[in-house]
Amino acid sequence: METLKFDLNKEGKKFKILNATNGGPWHKRHANDQYRSNFADYKAARIPYSRNHDSAVCGIYGGPYSHDITYIFPNFDADPYDPDSYDFPCTDESILVCLDAGTQTFFRLGQTIEHQIKKHGTLPPKDFKKWAVICEHIIRHYNEGWADGYELNMPYWEIWNEPDLDPDDSPNKRTWGGTRAQFFDLYEITAKHLKECFPHLKIGGPAIACNEEWAEAFLCEMQKRNVPIDFFSWHIYCTEPWHMTAKAERMKALLDRYGYGKAESILNEWNYVRGWEDDYLYSLKAIHGVKGAAFTIACICESQQAPIDMLMYYDTRPSCFNGVFDYYTYEKLPGYYPLYWYGMLYDCVKEIQAENKINNIYSLCGVDKSGKITAIIAHYSENDSTESKKISVDFGKDGTYEIYLLDKSHNAELIKTTDSPTLDMDLFSVALIKEV
Repeated sequence: METLKFDLNKEGKKFKILNATNGGPWHKRHANDQYRSNFADYKAARIPYSRNHDSAVCGIYGGPYSHDITYIFPNFDADPYDPDSYDFPCTDESILVCLDAGTQTFFRLGQTIEHQIKKHGTLPPKDFKKWAVICEHIIRHYNEGWADGYELNMPYWEIWNEPDLDPDDSPNKRTWGGTRAQFFDLYEITAKHLKECFPHLKIGGPAIACNEEWAEAFLCEMQKRNVPIDFFSWHIYCTEPWHMTAKAERMKALLDRYGYGKAESILNEWNYVRGWEDDYLYSLKAIHGVKGAAFTIACICESQQAPIDMLMYYDTRPSCFNGVFDYYTYEKLPGYYPLYWYGMLYDCVKEIQAENKINNIYSLCGVDKSGKITAIIAHYSENDSTESKKISVDFGKDGTYEIYLLDKSHNAELIKTTDSPTLDMDLFSVALIKEV
């Protein structure tokens, strides 16, 4: 048996926002025929932010009448200063449903990825300055009440998504149909315009997919042009938490190198993927089971110490990447519990790091204002033949603890109440320990 030790007398930092998502609850405020809804479960997870990227492909969020610039402002030749040029109701509904669940929208200003043979919204706008003015008025609608809007104080506004996904000479450009140089122009014009209009808001982007050379070129060029970046967003799909934290270190180094060291580093798309071809089906099956759940919380554990300011799981919309809710029944999947259990840590006044490392064991521990402990411990490895572990947990004080277990045989259920917390942890298992 190995022992995981915590020193509760050590000072710790607050828990970061690490259970944010892409996609909000599946619910309609305007309809009375809700035979299915995950609203209560989504709200219980205490998800602080939901990014609205790819929401336009889901009818539950308004479908092709919402979120994307081309849907909110359907006629690019119209007057961007005229409220009648905009179509807000479906996007309004989706944002307000999120707010009802306690979740603020992290607004992606841009377009949903297009996999179809002909591209439409992902083509470069005809007039970059006009596009920036359209974005300005969308912000005014949600934060300043313009066009019968709201005063929601939504802080995060992200310019585009994955402009680096395909090279300039690709015949099938899915996210940005123009060149790299054109995107740099769009970003510069939009960021400068929005920061001039809203100096108090966080304007950033551009949600880098995977091309780190592209990311460096972007930051280098933005520095030359004196473009403000309040946050830098990027993505990764991987199989081990260290892949994520290593990339976070590289992204932080780039931000420091090009004068953006104070910008937030936001990982706003991530999930388990072993491969996009032969291993893709395996990856989807893993996401929906206990392996995906253990991977999720292991990544969250490591990100608490990494140079990552926010994590946004991809995703909780109805999709094959959703390991949180069942597509058909809306019922909770194993991947729900990492987000839900992490939400409990927001009640803690400080985090307590483990004093020692155990191979393939990941942990988070916090203490609330009354001194009570909440801890999450996961056993994860990409090596499916990794053996089970027996773990003793030493908090350095006497106490009584409830232990909940998520694994192939237990569905996040209470398995015992004990004064001496020990865990029999299969590979791909997660335990919640709560002091009572």
